Amino acid sequence: MTEFLLEPVLTDDSQTDGMKKCRLFFALWPSEKQRQIIDSAIEPCKASLAGKWISRDNLHVTLVFIGGFPEKDIPALQAAAANIRSPAIRLRFERIDFWARPKIMCLQADFVPSQLIELVRSLEKAATRFGFQPEKRSYQPHMTIARRARFFESIRLAQPVELQWSDFHLIESVSTPAGVQYKPLKQ
Repeated sequence: MTEFLLEPVLTDDSQTDGMKKCRLFFALWPSEKQRQIIDSAIEPCKASLAGKWISRDNLHVTLVFIGGFPEKDIPALQAAAANIRSPAIRLRFERIDFWARPKIMCLQADFVPSQLIELVRSLEKAATRFGFQPEKRSYQPHMTIARRARFFESIRLAQPVELQWSDFHLIESVSTPAGVQYKPLKQ
């Protein structure tokens, strides 16, 4: 395993000493077929729910949110992550939940596989070499489907969404005039 000896970096989203920072996170990234399955499962619920629906191109399951990260150090982060083997991860989303604090609606997984927790911890450990501080709260796999949502009681999906991944991606969050777009970075 390759070790990287880099000086710690700040983890906020500002520029430091003229250094360009990118907003990054590791995620499970759905395929086009998986996005179609997600759309089919949530479409019947949309009429009864209020919020700003996420573009299907932005759907993902965040593993580790890194935040502002120096652009020049991205290749080193990618190299550190390349040493992490991703086991097959299977998630079953059975309901749509409302999270009050961020005012989002999300597909919620009831069961968290131990392999997923191990993957999250490995990615956090790789990112700590660059000054990243892991969150203290327990990891809850979910897929945000709408923002600025209004309160609703949890809704069971008529047909649960079962998805499987065998890899993860480093994603950049890019602000555009049309809104935020998430772009997988090439490994």
